[in-house]
Amino acid sequence: GDKTVWKNPIPNPSFEEMEGGTVRAWETRNWQKGAQFVVDTVARTGEQSLMITSDEGADASWSAVVAVLPYSRYRLTGWIKTDNLNAGTGRGALLNLQGIDKGRTSPVTGTSDWTRVDMEFETEGRDTVQINCLFGGWGKSTGTAWYDDLELDLLETREMKPEVTISGENIGEPISPYIYGQFIEHLGRCIYGGIWAEMLEDRKFFYDIGAEESPWILTGEPSSLEMDTTRPFVGDHSPVLNLKGTAAGLTQGELALLQGKKYTGRIVLAADSGVKEVRICLAWGDSETERETISLKDLKSGYSTYPLSFTAGEETDSGRLEISGTGTGMLRIGTVSLMPADNIDGFRPEVLALLRELDAPVYRWPGGNFVSGYDWRDGIGDRDRRPPRKNPAWKGIEPNDVGIHEFLDFCRLIDTEPFIAVNSGLGDVRSAADEVEYVNGGPNTPQGQVRAGNGHPEPFSCRFWSIGNEMYGNWQLGHMPLSDYVKKHNLFAEAMRTVDPSIRLIAVGAVGEWSRAMLAECAGHMDFISEHFYRQEAPGLMSHVFQIPQSVRHIAEAHREYRKTIPALEGRDIRIALDEWNYWYGPHIYGELGVRYFLKDALGIAAGLHEYFRQSDIIYMANYAQTVNVIGAIKTSKTEAAFATTGLALKLYRNHFGTIPLRLEGAAAPLDAAAAWKEDGVSLTLAVVNPTNTRQTLRLTFKDMPLPGLDRLWRISGSDPMAYNEPGTPPAVFIEEMKGENFSEKLTVPPLSISLYELKVPEK
Repeated sequence: GDKTVWKNPIPNPSFEEMEGGTVRAWETRNWQKGAQFVVDTVARTGEQSLMITSDEGADASWSAVVAVLPYSRYRLTGWIKTDNLNAGTGRGALLNLQGIDKGRTSPVTGTSDWTRVDMEFETEGRDTVQINCLFGGWGKSTGTAWYDDLELDLLETREMKPEVTISGENIGEPISPYIYGQFIEHLGRCIYGGIWAEMLEDRKFFYDIGAEESPWILTGEPSSLEMDTTRPFVGDHSPVLNLKGTAAGLTQGELALLQGKKYTGRIVLAADSGVKEVRICLAWGDSETERETISLKDLKSGYSTYPLSFTAGEETDSGRLEISGTGTGMLRIGTVSLMPADNIDGFRPEVLALLRELDAPVYRWPGGNFVSGYDWRDGIGDRDRRPPRKNPAWKGIEPNDVGIHEFLDFCRLIDTEPFIAVNSGLGDVRSAADEVEYVNGGPNTPQGQVRAGNGHPEPFSCRFWSIGNEMYGNWQLGHMPLSDYVKKHNLFAEAMRTVDPSIRLIAVGAVGEWSRAMLAECAGHMDFISEHFYRQEAPGLMSHVFQIPQSVRHIAEAHREYRKTIPALEGRDIRIALDEWNYWYGPHIYGELGVRYFLKDALGIAAGLHEYFRQSDIIYMANYAQTVNVIGAIKTSKTEAAFATTGLALKLYRNHFGTIPLRLEGAAAPLDAAAAWKEDGVSLTLAVVNPTNTRQTLRLTFKDMPLPGLDRLWRISGSDPMAYNEPGTPPAVFIEEMKGENFSEKLTVPPLSISLYELKVPEK
């Protein structure tokens, strides 16, 4: 009879097909440099193979993505030839599957003829896998390796029949509200250009006027301008216009204005007596009628602040602020600021409104990589006098307009709790202890007196403090060997707790050697340990979605193992603060790292929350990174704001999911399901993520309770996994609330959806 013809799903498995000067469907990856990649004529079959060679040591691969069936078992085989291959700190030459634990063959080392290697693996929820022809692996190897004739055999596939049992008495530890936390960093358009209402770039003139980076344009003769370093108002220099009878000034364009909207600000000026007039104009066109002008005369010789107020006559994205002086003598411009008049303590009201809807219970600040080069003292005192700096970790400048007081005011405005990271990179112990005292110390302490002088006599009482950020990474300012850092962490912790013993300290962790050493050497100097993860766009919808919960689970399982094997943890309950987690991939639409998120990303974030619920006994906090624009849950234009798809998922669960998780029995795959009681004890929430393109049926069995009735249903869904939202346009993805649907033990779930059911359980 007819037989199904088996087809190897690996593209170009013997590497014979070329395209664009390289082997088709395969690309190189060089994790630690030092590798040379060759399509070589040495071959087991055919005419060519893939080769990697390194004299200095490399961790590299040839890689390809392969479509597979979810919830199936496969065998991967291939052939490897080596010449003088020394494993070094790596493993040698092998095949492995990216991101799959134990998904690797035995390594080949030394000098060997073609050697067959193989492995079997489960795809679980993946519909694609990345196969690596790996050289080194988790370290560097030297020598040469060739790879040829790869095959992928399907051994078994399981028919999915989603079915779970919900027992009202099979409960887990309460879900910490802090898993709905957020993270804002001084990076890209997260704070400046996102949350903060300042409209002007480089308002303190960090860059020379006329430099490529400067947003300011000189009007008048070039000889009329100098950047004065002898008497700057703020920073290293301030612009001075040498007026000689004709007008000269500065202009900044590309301001977004709305018709009829009021804008307020201030300008700091000093002038010689011969300066007759300074005109500050807000322009929305080129004619004299398309602007509003403020005229200043009789200026003082010392720097003085003058208020600004304008009302835009038309809507435009090309508005300008023009500063022009006439007369003779020196006109000094210290700084200038312009915000919409409806700003709330300097913050954008339309963004604050969405943040209140998001209702995150805690915000981590100020970084991130930024904190390892940040001096918190730069961000206190008179805002106009705070020095502008080059951002120590990212592009652009840091005007220091948002510092400790502004951040804590922000937390007050949206009713959230602050979480401050101190600089354990380039910062020192004294600075960290002083920062704790500045924030939490009484009004009679030295730093409390400084705080009172800056307008806040009472302590802010911040509980959560982290010592550093990602200090395991060589990209981090102040990075040092682990053996030195554990000592540094303990010194920081002791000094900070001496100032305020009530604070809760989060230590820098990273699954593997770093977390093990931190827990072993610093357990008595921390309350929580941080972990971070980001995932890129994965080919295949299910693979893309499920990599988020898989990452959460991997971290939780690693820490469960640490509790069994690290003696210092005996009798301690050090839980995880997963204070950076998200998808991170391009293109960057919303400025630096301004990722656009799609419906498929919302599905992954929802599935990630489900895993947090399942790990409620060991994960205390999670901070989605970041809140606005930069890999953000909220996106902004210059005048509007909107929830990204991922923000909608976070908002949905924060507002409506229960707090006492139930352990589900059975298998929901290919769906992801989670359930929890609400605090009232009679309302049950059930959430189901369908990451497939087909409608699915989930069979439910209720145990230890009668069949509940449906009270309300909220749903995020769509027909296109690439649907996204954009500020200023009607949302393509939104939360839909439904009522009155019949509820039964056979639940139909639409494709590409997040469904959150609130059920009422009748009394027995």
